[in-house]
Amino acid sequence: MSLLRSLSNGLRSLFRKERVELELDEELRGFLDMATEEKMKHGMSRKDALRAVRLERGSVEIAKEVVHSGGWESVVEGFWRDIRFGVRSLCKSPGFSAVVVLTLTLGIGANTAIFTLVNAVMLESLPVPNPAQLYRLGDNNNCCVMTGTQNDGSFVLYSYSLYEFLRDHTPEFEQLAAFESYTADLSVRGPRDSAAEPYKGELVSGNYFQMLGVHASAGRLLTPADDSRSAPRMAVMSYRTWQQRFARDPAVVGSRLSIDGTSYIIAGVAAPQFYGDTLRSDPPDFWLPLVWEPEQWRLQSAEVEWLYLVGRLKPEFAPESVQARLTVALQQWLASHRDVIPQRDWDEIPHQHIRLTPAARGVEQLQTDYALALRLLATLSALLLLIACANIANLLLARGSANQSQTAVRLALGATGGRLIRQSLTESVLLAVAGGMMGLYLAYAGSQALLLLAFRGAHYVPISVRPSVPVLWFAVILSLATGIVFGIAPAWMASRSNPADALRGAGRAKGERSSTLQKSLIVVQVALSIVLLDGAGLLTKSLRNLEGQHFGFVTDGRLIVSLINPAAARYTDEKLPALYQRLGTALPRIPGVLSVSLSTYSPLEGNNWNERVYIEGKSPDYSETAPSWLRVGPHYFETIGTRLLQGRAIDERDTPAATHVAVINDTFARRFFPNENPIGRHFGMGDVHHSDDYEIVGIVEDAKYQDTRGPAYATFFLPLLQVPSGEPLRGWVSTIEFHVAGRPENIEPAVRQSIAAVDPNLTILKVQSFGEQVALNFNQERLIARLTELFGVLALILACLGLYGLMAYVVARRINEFGIRMALGADRRSVLGLVLRATLAHLGLGLAIGIPTALAGGHLLAHQLYGVKSYDPTIFAAAALVLAASATFAASVPARRAMRVDPMVALRYE
Repeated sequence: MSLLRSLSNGLRSLFRKERVELELDEELRGFLDMATEEKMKHGMSRKDALRAVRLERGSVEIAKEVVHSGGWESVVEGFWRDIRFGVRSLCKSPGFSAVVVLTLTLGIGANTAIFTLVNAVMLESLPVPNPAQLYRLGDNNNCCVMTGTQNDGSFVLYSYSLYEFLRDHTPEFEQLAAFESYTADLSVRGPRDSAAEPYKGELVSGNYFQMLGVHASAGRLLTPADDSRSAPRMAVMSYRTWQQRFARDPAVVGSRLSIDGTSYIIAGVAAPQFYGDTLRSDPPDFWLPLVWEPEQWRLQSAEVEWLYLVGRLKPEFAPESVQARLTVALQQWLASHRDVIPQRDWDEIPHQHIRLTPAARGVEQLQTDYALALRLLATLSALLLLIACANIANLLLARGSANQSQTAVRLALGATGGRLIRQSLTESVLLAVAGGMMGLYLAYAGSQALLLLAFRGAHYVPISVRPSVPVLWFAVILSLATGIVFGIAPAWMASRSNPADALRGAGRAKGERSSTLQKSLIVVQVALSIVLLDGAGLLTKSLRNLEGQHFGFVTDGRLIVSLINPAAARYTDEKLPALYQRLGTALPRIPGVLSVSLSTYSPLEGNNWNERVYIEGKSPDYSETAPSWLRVGPHYFETIGTRLLQGRAIDERDTPAATHVAVINDTFARRFFPNENPIGRHFGMGDVHHSDDYEIVGIVEDAKYQDTRGPAYATFFLPLLQVPSGEPLRGWVSTIEFHVAGRPENIEPAVRQSIAAVDPNLTILKVQSFGEQVALNFNQERLIARLTELFGVLALILACLGLYGLMAYVVARRINEFGIRMALGADRRSVLGLVLRATLAHLGLGLAIGIPTALAGGHLLAHQLYGVKSYDPTIFAAAALVLAASATFAASVPARRAMRVDPMVALRYE
């Protein structure tokens, strides 16, 4: 009782001296009021009752019993009082609150933006009824045409004949549908004889929409009856195309459109949210029946595998048993169609199988392509949020240290540690919720920017960045969890205050504990920051290496024009020579054009044709991937900047009537003609009977046409119109390359006019610089590198702010010590060094922990890197120096404040 009486006298003295009105917690005040009323019922005066309640050891327990007797209403009211008190308390520190909320906005916003993409790409199902019933016959994304056995025996692509067999012999599916494994470029002319425009299209079986359960927004969708050569040509339009290109005109349904030069009736419009069977950029604008496949040889040949299959499984059947049945059916079909498989692969038939995989998300092409990138970005954004939490925890600890006298008074008046923890966590959660709300807005804007960065060059991506229910729940849960994570340590420290410290005015015990925790949090921030900075450096250098490598061609001053297949303008093999000649005559006359050439596709445009070759006088080579090939016109290598190493290039003399020739790249020469000169040798495609079709007349340097990371493929180049006798032309021109003086974009209008003058029916798909075409290959790498750079900069700023806050707190606590040191003769430099040495100690400990962690992180990033080691010492040193310099600068501000301390003022401090 003597201790309590001393505390009471000390508090009264403090109140009289400072004339300070203490702000007690509202709920504690409620406890005291109710407990006082209980005392007054026993005849005590209000003053005596209040004194007794405040001094008795059991005062808080009495108050709790009174409050608990009120039931849940009192509990809710108590939490509501906590919230109101927390709001008032935070409003009294607007600067502190603004810094915390802004920090949380960045951390929570970054994580929510990444989750928005993860949810849309990796978690969202197709917008169709009961997507869980959908199963795909295959487990990867092989594209686009294959023959014979596949991969490791797992079938993914199917011929039309094989599809019909599986459809008719697998009753476990309600519907089994087939569709083209890629979208095709279409030339579409409107119902009013407007100019043809480029669109995307997909060939599908007649039961495609029935299998998916999609309904029409207008008109009707395709049915099995439409998938017949005797039926009228019908097409289905996407809702987006109907809305954006045709202004939702009802007259479009039932009208005729010219698609690739053939008249189609628009049967109807698909549902608004339906984008097809695959989440991808630029999904189909039109769906056409498979039976109207323009190259009928793919439809009629049992050898050509070019279709994906997806079915709706009946609920009573297990996927495992259906998968076994499908494998048996596949092997039976292959055994009865040995003519479609090369004899060398007959022994592989028993190993061919079908894997039945869930298709609720459709063909997971985008999911596969971006899975690793999204996981990496989610990890990096989580690290950024941890740094933010550590920073805010430091701020709260400093704030708690400044208010430790008030906290001790509350404890002296009977508040429990749990009560203080609850109030402190309430304030933390309020801050986190405010940061989460602003972070949600930031996530919306950030997700739009991410889409532009991730899908650069795309006209449309069917991914919505508007906050959905899962995203909202994620933001709410993340905000609450974040508030608890960064608030629990400061709340616990506040609850451990000693009431006697309030009277002594010292608070050193608590100060030492909080200072130790603050230092630990700074070390964690520094360690995580060096991990992010090192990752940003590695990924940025990797991207620079990818973009700056020698591709085997030149992008400066080059323009690429992509055309829709000339067949869409009703060109036949016989009409092509005249078309190519007119283009070759008109286009070089454009002012500023240095050279022009034609080709079937251009480097790194995303296309690749490959086929087995047979070398005259050599045994067939089946050990490696078949070589790539394309047709090119005169001056092709000169136009794209690929060097000729030996022999001659393809030129004007290589007409259909001339000797059939070919140019090969260096890899082709080394693979098929090791230690010998290939000039003058012959080879062909198809089989050994064609091994003398083409004579090799030149060798060019390797150029990358498909893979930006790996070595160049073995490639051969054929003249535009030279084909073996009696065979159709395969590989029509779809690309025109220009070498121009000045900026390539400047001649685009003249190029369009010239092509239209040659033939207005030729549809231009796109016009872009060669540099932009190459840049589109690095969308994913650029997304990762740029976001990692952003996260690294934010982590650096947060770490410096945390270090500044800690040093400012240390300087404020040691004002007396610095004053005494200076009074005893210490100069300002020694005081500055004292503060900076403490800074460097925290920095060094953080680097000691962070560098090994960054090494481990670099090892995990190794598969993402190109031309840079995961333990690059230059990047490590640069990251450490940047962090050290920034941290030293941040700490120098409070250090200079310590230098300017007046010893006399410092000695009077307290």
